[in-house]
Amino acid sequence: MGDFAAGVRYALAGFRLIGRPGVRLYVLVPLLLNTLFFAGIIVYGAGRLDDLSQWLAGQWAWLAWVAWLLWPLFFLVVLAVVFFCFSLFVNLIAAPFNGMLSAAVEAQLSGNAPEAGGGLAGLPAEIAASMGSEARKFLYFVVRALPLLLIFLVPFLQAVAPVLWFLFAAWMMAVEYLDYPMGNRGMLFPAIRRALAGRSMLALGFGTGVLILTMIPVCNFIAMPVAVAGATALDLARFRPGNSN
Repeated sequence: MGDFAAGVRYALAGFRLIGRPGVRLYVLVPLLLNTLFFAGIIVYGAGRLDDLSQWLAGQWAWLAWVAWLLWPLFFLVVLAVVFFCFSLFVNLIAAPFNGMLSAAVEAQLSGNAPEAGGGLAGLPAEIAASMGSEARKFLYFVVRALPLLLIFLVPFLQAVAPVLWFLFAAWMMAVEYLDYPMGNRGMLFPAIRRALAGRSMLALGFGTGVLILTMIPVCNFIAMPVAVAGATALDLARFRPGNSN
């Protein structure tokens, strides 16, 4: 369990790293995108819900009380859907900035920036590279997520399905965010998966820490840059050649 606990600590270490000079710029841009995206979805959904409640009150006045039930349900849907499913699209949008954020954090920690850290001038090339990387991660997710979802429908296995899904989600968080520092140093996706499999408890601990951050209101808005920064520190300390402590 030592590796698992260490992985969680590296996930939380991102909080102190994202405020460093030379790093903050790459945090603010995806954070702004994240905030605008979620705010837009919430405002749009709230507007449609208000229209629905007014329509119900207009058609059947005695159903006006249903609005009091719809609003709590709406906020539950926001938590369950927006902050989890739609985060996939936010990751896709912010992926180019995440690569540069990882490079900036590595420069702060080691004094050496990888080639991917070309700054905003290298953004077009970073966008092209990140699109392919995100597509590979999405395919990896879908191929494994569908069989896991079917377990929820199988009698007797339904009891363990939530645990398996949580572990898979934690693993995907590790795959998602460690891809940035490892990809910056030229590792291809199959090699990244093998590296994480070789230190599976460390990866699961990191992914669990990030997953919990995404579940906490307000924290989930900065979970992405925190996770990228923490993943970079973890890669430098534990996954580089010669670093196996």
